[in-house]
Amino acid sequence: MSTTPPDAHLAEDAEDPALIRAKIISETAQISWLELQKFYAAGSVITVQPELDLIDVAFVFNQDDKQQVASWLANNSISRTSKEQAQQWFDQATTLWAVVISPWILVQDKPDSTTLN
Repeated sequence: MSTTPPDAHLAEDAEDPALIRAKIISETAQISWLELQKFYAAGSVITVQPELDLIDVAFVFNQDDKQQVASWLANNSISRTSKEQAQQWFDQATTLWAVVISPWILVQDKPDSTTLN
């Protein structure tokens, strides 16, 4: 008789980087800034600069890679969304790419792109 629980493969799958990335991709979508304002007010919106890949950043957040996050924060590649940026997105009714990596919502403005890289 096997001592392995019948759902043991689920824990293994949860650690597979390819599956984690696929899950992040499936949960990434375009959303109006107007719908994100309450999360901004709560302080949970992180802006990802266009030179970074949103999926890569989300993966790093998911893996809790504090060193990489600190590096991006230090060079302003990611930051808490500023009051000025929030106002601009509100005024322009901007649609952003977004993904939730709890407790954060990562957003990226890619105005010249209709799809993620």
